[in-house]
Amino acid sequence: MPDGRRTYHRPDPLRYSWPTMRTDATQLRDFYASGLGKVARRMIGLRIRSVWPDVRGLTVVGLGYAVPYLGVFRPEAERTIAVMPAAQGVLRWPEEGGSVTALAEEAKLPLPDRSADRVLLVHAMECAEQLRPMLRDLWRVTADGGRVLVVVPNRRGLWARFERTPFGYGSPFTPGQLSASLRDGLFAPYRTETALFVPPVRSRLMLSAAAACEKVGRRWFTGFAGVVLVEATKEIYAGRFTFRSARQRAYAPVATR
Repeated sequence: MPDGRRTYHRPDPLRYSWPTMRTDATQLRDFYASGLGKVARRMIGLRIRSVWPDVRGLTVVGLGYAVPYLGVFRPEAERTIAVMPAAQGVLRWPEEGGSVTALAEEAKLPLPDRSADRVLLVHAMECAEQLRPMLRDLWRVTADGGRVLVVVPNRRGLWARFERTPFGYGSPFTPGQLSASLRDGLFAPYRTETALFVPPVRSRLMLSAAAACEKVGRRWFTGFAGVVLVEATKEIYAGRFTFRSARQRAYAPVATR
């Protein structure tokens, strides 16, 4: 477009055409508006809320496409911000009132140092083009003592094996792989949850049994969950970083004579 704005065209709801590595913002929106997407949102949202039951007075940031799960925090949090990667595109959120979304490079978040008390990553890590730089910048913007909660497709789960949902694209993780990546980014994992045990099918009968599938899966089949959630805290040991390009960036002016 001449004015530089990005336009979107709604895909045919009967023929999703997901990109190879990252889903587009409009496709993610349409998925969460579908019956299967609503079930995924509800099951994952319950686990997110169980990890963060109270965010009163805190700044909550969503990275990736986290808007389906951020709404529950808005009445409590001091401020809620959604940052969407440039390769994914950005959509207005919320639909009513002022928009609180931002478009940014995944490794150059438009936030001040130590400004986010809670950071929720959904449809972010598995699609990241620069995972280590992204985690480095995430460490920068997370407040001392702040927490991050990462939601990724489970490598052993059914949802990562089918391309009919956005969880079937990108690079899925096992709980161990996700924890190792977070430790490499100077975050200390300390809580792991699982969700989405219902198969990724559009059968109304199966979707109506989603709650029962969650109950049985969490008790007996934890390793086959559709997604893995890991909560981690920020470590205050920046000296451990050896990532060269991160050290070339400066966040404070240097006095010269």
